[in-house]
Amino acid sequence: MLDVLTGFVDELRAAGLPVSLTETLDAATAIGEIPLGDRTALRSALGATLVKSSAHVEAFSTVFDVYFSLAAAAAGDGHPHQGSGHGSGSAPAGSEGRDLGATDGEAGSGGGEEELRTLLDAALGHGDLHALARAARLAVALHAGIQIGRPVGVSYYLYKTLNAVDLDGRLADLVANARRPSADARVFDLPTDHLGGRLVADELASRARELRRRIEAEIRRALVEERGSSAVARTVQRSLVEDVDFMHATGDELARMRRALYPLARSLAARLAKRRRQGRTGPLDFRSTIRRSLSTGGVPVDPRFHAVRPAKPEIVVLADVSGSVAAFARFTLHLVHAIASQFSKVRTFVFVDGIDEVTAIFAKSATIGEAIGRVGTEADVLHLDGHSDYGHAFGVFAQRWGREVTSRTSIVVLGDARSNYHPPQVEELASVARRARHVYWLNPEPRSYWGSGDSVVGAYEPVTDGMFECRNLRQLERFVELLDT
Repeated sequence: MLDVLTGFVDELRAAGLPVSLTETLDAATAIGEIPLGDRTALRSALGATLVKSSAHVEAFSTVFDVYFSLAAAAAGDGHPHQGSGHGSGSAPAGSEGRDLGATDGEAGSGGGEEELRTLLDAALGHGDLHALARAARLAVALHAGIQIGRPVGVSYYLYKTLNAVDLDGRLADLVANARRPSADARVFDLPTDHLGGRLVADELASRARELRRRIEAEIRRALVEERGSSAVARTVQRSLVEDVDFMHATGDELARMRRALYPLARSLAARLAKRRRQGRTGPLDFRSTIRRSLSTGGVPVDPRFHAVRPAKPEIVVLADVSGSVAAFARFTLHLVHAIASQFSKVRTFVFVDGIDEVTAIFAKSATIGEAIGRVGTEADVLHLDGHSDYGHAFGVFAQRWGREVTSRTSIVVLGDARSNYHPPQVEELASVARRARHVYWLNPEPRSYWGSGDSVVGAYEPVTDGMFECRNLRQLERFVELLDT
């Protein structure tokens, strides 16, 4: 069992979850106290000991479902992390062209669709968990069309199955039936007012989510049976929220990232405050050191230093809010303003080919999200054609606000440095950099893209204290910690 556990930990680490040796030992102790045949108890014990963040629960569940697959257990080889296909993807003899998971009594039966409709009505309309499980299996058998040897992932088969089942249409019909006055048509004993309708819709949506989850698990089980868990794991693993690329995130991933920002901001603020309290030692206190050394024969064994009170830095953010980098700028502004208490002042400027200060918008908005929404409609960031022009934006900033930059100011530029072939006017940024404490540049593009096409990274990088690749929350977190130095 220890080999199985360490293999599972290796899979979690491969998926990006940070699992330490101590946590692995805790997990080994925990599973020694539960019945190993209880899958739910095993999931709970491993999750409680190996998962440190709520943002990692989904990734943990996916790895668990694949690694401890029911198909692998049924294989009887004593090694739960290999399916009956052993990851080879080879088809059993005589099985070419056959749909995996479609049994003779299901896929070949003319009554399969009628049985599926009956099971779905019982599962969704009455919350019958037994019918829910059977409906998921039958839906996959009838509509997934999983073909042996075809290298297609879970999402494709899930889409096919859900599209054939028409889950949204069934939910709409059930909600309509629940509101009809006829008693035999109602499936919920709830009033037909607005609140009753909301409760009906919420309950049905919850059952639909559970059905979707079971259909996905059934597809995953069938794929593991054919290809082995290792091969399937590579296709179903999703990036952790902190590793999702700002520039290519889906709507669902953006929502996950927004939820992760607030705990990240609290953690960062606490770390910055603690580091500032501990501080670094000031210059040597010569008199106190000599006085202290008298007790050791004049040898300065215990040098004394002047106390330091590190000042909070002032932050000026210059954010490109055009096109593809807008999502990146939005998350960075969220994080910087969420930990604004750790800086003496935060001033925010946004630009496209014109530039405008929006500090007052952040100060007067109830939430950061509201402020960012107002920036998009109220900020005057357009000068000519509405395409990024870094040179013109930096020139206006230097003329209007450059003298307000001091030796305590750290400037953070957010953007991909793609200036649409406009002149970069590097000296404008350099003049501001000479007055500032630091100038940092966060670039959401991969470093391999820098300098290609209309990118002017090479012109600006020498006048900054560092140009950093910042494509996800993990890289953004590391940079924010640097701001306090």
